[in-house]
This record gives sequence, C-alpha cells and structure tokens, in this order.
Amino acid sequence: MKKRGLPMHETTPEKEFTHPMLPAIQAISLKKGKILSAEEAVRIIRDGDTIATEGIGIAGFAEEIAIELERRFLTTGGPKDLTLVYASGIGDLKVMGVTHLAHEGLLRKVICGHIGLAPKLQELIKENKILAYNLPQGVIAHLFRDIAAHKPGTLSSVGLGTFIDPRMDAGKLNALTREEGEDIIELLVIGGKEYLLYKAFPINVAILRGTTADPDGNITMEREALTLQHLSTAMAAKNSNGFVIVQVERIAERGTLNARQVKIPGILVDCVVVAKPENHWQTAVEMYNPSYSCEIKIPMQTIPPLEMSARKIIARRAAFELRPNSVVNLGFGMPQEVAQVANEEKLIEYITLTTEPGAIGGMPSGGLNFGTGTNIDALIDQPYQFDFYDGGGVDLAFLGSAEVDKEGNVNVSKFGPRFVGPGGFINISQNSKRVVYLGAFTAQGLEVTIEAGKIRIDQEGKESKFIDQVQQKTFSGNYAAMRKQPVLYVTERCVFSLSEDGLELIEIAPGIDLERDILDLMGFKPIMNTPPRLMDPRIFKREPMGLKEDLLTLPLEERFTYYPEESLFFVNFENYYVRSREDVERMREMVDKILSPLGKKVNTIVNYDNFNVAPHLVDAYTDAVRYVMRYYERVTRYTTSTFLRMKLGDELAKRDVAPHIYETREEARSALDQLGR
Repeated sequence: MKKRGLPMHETTPEKEFTHPMLPAIQAISLKKGKILSAEEAVRIIRDGDTIATEGIGIAGFAEEIAIELERRFLTTGGPKDLTLVYASGIGDLKVMGVTHLAHEGLLRKVICGHIGLAPKLQELIKENKILAYNLPQGVIAHLFRDIAAHKPGTLSSVGLGTFIDPRMDAGKLNALTREEGEDIIELLVIGGKEYLLYKAFPINVAILRGTTADPDGNITMEREALTLQHLSTAMAAKNSNGFVIVQVERIAERGTLNARQVKIPGILVDCVVVAKPENHWQTAVEMYNPSYSCEIKIPMQTIPPLEMSARKIIARRAAFELRPNSVVNLGFGMPQEVAQVANEEKLIEYITLTTEPGAIGGMPSGGLNFGTGTNIDALIDQPYQFDFYDGGGVDLAFLGSAEVDKEGNVNVSKFGPRFVGPGGFINISQNSKRVVYLGAFTAQGLEVTIEAGKIRIDQEGKESKFIDQVQQKTFSGNYAAMRKQPVLYVTERCVFSLSEDGLELIEIAPGIDLERDILDLMGFKPIMNTPPRLMDPRIFKREPMGLKEDLLTLPLEERFTYYPEESLFFVNFENYYVRSREDVERMREMVDKILSPLGKKVNTIVNYDNFNVAPHLVDAYTDAVRYVMRYYERVTRYTTSTFLRMKLGDELAKRDVAPHIYETREEARSALDQLGR
C-alpha cells in the first residue's frame, strides 16, 4: 500500500495513506503491469499535492498527462490547490506545456525557474491569483537531488546580489506571495562567506517522460532530445513517499530493454502512460528530428547563413570574444546567433558550445528548440551540467540583456507587470569566467541600414534599454566587479565593459554619432576614460570576417615572455596582424609592464614570421619599436619572409634602429650570442 509522507523535517510518525483509487489502480496493474491510461494515472493526484515535472520548451514534457489533468479539473473541479515545481521554461508561448495547468483553483503555488513560455501562468501571477516564486534553474535541478537525499536543502552562492537574495525580493513574484508566502530561501554565513539555503520540501507526484517503457516501468530515453533531471525528480518523489507517472511513446517486452539505456529504473516508477503521437512531440516545433536525439549527424554547411541585420552585427561583434579550446554557454534568444556566426566563420570545431539542459558540443538550437543541439558530442543530465557550470567550468558565456543600468546590473526576468524568470541565467552569469551580454541598444521598432562598412539608424526603438536603474536585478554588476569578473555589453552601435565604477563605453560603430545615437538615449552618463575606439570594420561587411585566422592566432597578451634565468625577453609575433593604433599601444604597454620593473636592460629576440602591419600603421609601429629599445641590451629579429625583412629593415633603419633581420630563430639567437661577446 502506497504511503504519502509528511514533510521530511517533521518528526511526527508517518501515517498509512489509503487513496480511494489505489485498489482500482493496483487491480489494473496486475493485468497490465504498470501501464495505465492518462485518465487512470491522474486520479492519484489529490488536493494540495506538490507536483514536480520537467521539460524545456516541450522537449521532455509529459504533454498527454498535463492535458488529462487539465480535463479532469475542468470537468470535476479537482484536484485543487496544487503546488507546481519545475526548473526550465515549459511551453510554446501559446497553449502547450504548463499552460494546461494554469487555472485558478487548480494551482495554489508555483516554484519554477522560468515562466516566459506559459502566458496564462504569467496572468495568474500578475493578477495575484496564485503564490509564485522564481528560483535559478540550476538550483531547482540540484534541489530535486537534495530532496531525494533528504538533505535540508540546496546550499549555493548562486543568487546572491540578485532579486533571489532574501535581502531583496527573496524570489517572490507578486504581492500575494510577499504577504502570505513562506520564506523558502535563507541567508547563511559559513566560514565568513555568504550562501543561500534553498529549503527542501516533499514531492507528492512526479510527472515525467521517456521514450520506451517495459511493463515493470523501466524507462529509456533514446528518442528524447534531452534527459534533463528526470532521474533526480523520480527519486525525489519516491523518497518523499510520493508517486511517479511517466509518459512514453511505446512499450517493450519485459526484459528486452538494454540496461545501460535505462534512465529511470522501474523501482522508481508507479505507472506508465502511452501517449498519442500528437502529444509526444520531440520539441514544440518538431515532431521528431533524429539529429536532436544523436541518431544522425547532419552536414553543417546545410545550415543557412544569417541575413545581415542589427542582430547579426551584435552576434558578429560578440564572436570576436571567442578563444580556441574554450567551453562556451549560449543563452536563449540573440546569443544563439553567435553559434550561427561561428559556423559561418568555420570556428565550430575549435570551440565547445554548450547549453544548460545538458548538450555539449555541436550546434545548439534556437527558438522553441532551445536547449537541444545538432551534431552534439555528448548529452548529460541537467544537474551535472549545472555542477560543471556552478564550479566555473564555462570559459565564456553569451547571454541576453533586456535592461542595463549604470552599475552594470542586467534585468532579463521582469518587464513591467510581466514575469519571465531567470532560467539558468543567474547560475551562468555568476559563475562563468567571462560574460558577454548581447542586446539591441533600443527596443520596439529599431530599424537600421548597414552599407559601405557603416551602420545607420533609420528609426529608433521606442524604449531605451540603458536606464538609470533596472526593474529587477537578475545580474549584479557590483557583485561581478567585486570578484573581478570580465564583462562586456555588446550592442549594434557600441560596446561597454564593466569596471569597478560602473559601465564604461569602450567602442563605437562606424557611422554612429556619439552624442545623438548613444549618450542622448541613455538614462545615465557612462564612464569614458578615453575616447571609444571604432568597432572592427569587418563586422559591418557582408563577406566572412576571417575570424578563424584570428582565433588560431595567439592573443597579444601571450606573445611576450621573459626568461629570468637567461635574462632573455622573447617576443612572438608569428601570424600576428597589427590592425589598429590600439594594437600598437597595447604592445608598448605590455613591454612596459614586463620589463620596466626589472630595472635593467635585457637581451631580446623577436619572431616576425608571417607578421603583418596595416600600411597606414607602419610609422606608428616602428615608432613603438624605437620606444621599447630603451629596455633592450641587444636585440635580434627573424622572419622567413624576404619581403618583410626588407620592409621592416628599411623602416627601422630610418629610425636609427639596427635594421638586420635574420631568417630563423637559430640565426637570431646565434647573432645575439655573438653580440654579447
């Protein structure tokens, strides 16, 4: 007989619970194993139950069971006052997903990571019809594991300094929750460091989904695009003395499933529902795509390039931040277009793109296919992906930005009375090594023309996105600055960076007027320590930008090395192209930074193999060479390019700098040794 337990922190002995439908369900199960109809399965749900479900978009969501639960409520008036818990955004912006459960009376409370795909649920929250909490997506994914293990909750630094923090909104979304809702997040100090405790609670019913089941309830997920945290959620319900219902598309004979493919073991599953095909779509827009379930790989060249637009300009500028061998997260919306730019530039094989639901490698999908991926290298459960993310495994995150203020705070979760939620944004933005925010400079109606390597604003958007103070703090600029996290804010007309003092304007697009097109449209005056430099002109031209060559070229910072044991300074300019005066100035600054503190001159070797300087910068570059000679005792240079040896040699000779340039490093080192004798 099934037990339905008390909250885990209570010590009152559990009482046996005999649900009126259980004898009938058990009788059916004797005949059919654990296989029931959706109508039979949802009868186990009682008034006041806490229901856990999962999906992203519609991927992984048990649509048929949700439809039947909605039908039962509308025809019988029950069950009532349910608490709904889920981590990722579930829905299609219309009628699918958790929208089926968005009825006054059916729901009493929702605890979730994202609401934006379920408009009817947003309405219930906005109208104070239900209690509502937003928690970070990764926290909820981990919370199911901690509920299963009977821990007091999930301890994390994720959410500090944001609207999740108990010192701000505590994740409460409306007046009803602030007045009547309990506190489910607690601020703790451990070892002098602040953490948030997200409190555990029992799960009465888990509603999940897989591909194939056997009569014993073993579940495989071979045709699903994602595995999410179905296993953790099933364990949370089972160890809460709850009930686990799983929707599948087919039944296999007992004992025929490959045990290595079973994602939810039958010991955790109480009943299985076989869905109609129309209620088991792989995603919200595709009934079935074998590339999403890793059954085939598709040629990447079949993916069409993006049309030139403000969005592409933003994605192109953001792509300049990519580095080889880096692990990258792509957020929802505009950040997905960075993947398409990377594909156009033939960079995909040199980076690893990931999404929070568990996809690693390949080409992440966008729109209502978000979270899935094409040609991925691996797929892991969502809680493990967030273990990796929270631990700092992401080198670079590209995320959207709806509002930005003078402190560098970002809002992506609340717009006027409309609640969207952060999804995985807070986990990712707080823990990635570097973050790049993408967003148009103004919203609603922005129109631009891109021609002749410039951008022109034809019509401004109605809403300014750079305002004095964001409506809701989904990302804390102060918290990031305190931890010295590098952050950029990229728009179609300019780029900002986060400094200790707030937002600094560092780049401006060709064709843009600083006062008219930027400063006059901002709710605050950004920091400008120096005049903003021009964004790279390649961004505004229709042909490929040649980022692959840039990506495989060492960053300037890694090209200067001092060997103290030999008092030798090595400058590696191999494959480097000096494109701007800023490049020249950075070279001078780096030589100053490394050699000035030594207080002595050093021997120097410079590698000029495949080095190039834009013609209009030759004078500036050779002037910089003359400047840094103050640090050199002796210097030799080499390159295999005869033309470059002649070109640089002539320019250096004009400035009374020793002009001879050798052909190999060995020749340059030998010459340096000879000079020292």
